[in-house]
Amino acid sequence: MKDLDISRRKLLQGAGCLAAATMFSGIRVAFAAAPVEERFIFVILRGAMDGLAAIPPYGDRDYASARNGMALPSSAYTRVDDFFGVHKNLASFAAMLRQGEALAVHAVATPYRERSHFDAQNVLESGGTGPHIVNTGWINRALGLYGAQREKLGLAVGQTIPLALQGDVPVGTWAPSAQGLPDQTMLLALDKLYQHDMLFHTALAQAIDVHNIADEAVGNGGKMMGGGGGLRNAGAMVKTVEAVGKILSDPKGPRLCTIEMGGWDTHAQQGVEKGILANNFAALDAGFGAMKAALGPHWKKTVVLVATEFGRTVAQNGTAGTDHGTASCALLLGGAVKGGKVLGKWPGLDKTQLYENRDLQPTTDLRQIAAAVLTQHLRLPPGDVGSRVFPGANLPPLEGLIRS
Repeated sequence: MKDLDISRRKLLQGAGCLAAATMFSGIRVAFAAAPVEERFIFVILRGAMDGLAAIPPYGDRDYASARNGMALPSSAYTRVDDFFGVHKNLASFAAMLRQGEALAVHAVATPYRERSHFDAQNVLESGGTGPHIVNTGWINRALGLYGAQREKLGLAVGQTIPLALQGDVPVGTWAPSAQGLPDQTMLLALDKLYQHDMLFHTALAQAIDVHNIADEAVGNGGKMMGGGGGLRNAGAMVKTVEAVGKILSDPKGPRLCTIEMGGWDTHAQQGVEKGILANNFAALDAGFGAMKAALGPHWKKTVVLVATEFGRTVAQNGTAGTDHGTASCALLLGGAVKGGKVLGKWPGLDKTQLYENRDLQPTTDLRQIAAAVLTQHLRLPPGDVGSRVFPGANLPPLEGLIRS
């Protein structure tokens, strides 16, 4: 019977994943309003986004020569100030920045200094001081600081739960479906089978409740054309974000959410004004605009943090792309963001100023930005954030990111 020895945690995750793969409306449970009004969305850009392309430091005297063919012409960015710009395909982000609802922090990195996607993403999501030191996610540990209703606050958008949301606190999952409605008999049977196991029964019912909310947002009989795996085009991103905005806006819905977007590993034919990277920026930016619209009045209490596992080389490689680097930039947007600027200590692009003579030198730890969101926006106790969410960091939260 060893093959049937399934852990309770796996069963609970299975309940969420089962509901995530469905849009069944036959089981509906009413939950009390969520204990917090603030919303937080963590957008993970998998593959290593080129921060020097997203937020070009056009005012750096070494910018054009250091980028060696990857520097943006003035027609390809919107000026933020006399030094930084925003890629033209991030037009919604640039508009929010002008309105004081968005900012960027440049030269940002996790503590990781090697160039493995696998290890770097582990550090990004675990919040640890190195790869595979912590086996839970920093957002899940933050959820652990809430009270009795903490188990209804987290939501992973996707077919699986990313490490950032994995841990002791159960979280919901939702993924856009291209399959339509499921076999209702199976879900009713599961509901009946586990009716005396309140933990599993509640997890199943709660997950289905989330997907009922999403079903109302998506429409089309529970289908979302294009699926939810890659989120690499504007259409899929917009439809997904519209549903997520509906879920987070519901009075009994979750409040802390992760969204993943792949396709940022641009080793070849990256492009400058046009191309792979520019298309990715356009898809991401379409999501930003849809996110603000979908959240409506709740946008003013929302913070979106966009981050990637590491940056890319400053110079172009031999295949018209860039290789794995170190520092990138982080983006913050939302009505609760004290925006309108690009922050961070700029390290310079002279060869002597680069990390290992090839990468943007990191000057801000991403955990300082995350800690600022947790303490200043979600109002979690700074001492607990320092000791339990980011143990070993010993870094103060970055100031000036969140409206008071």
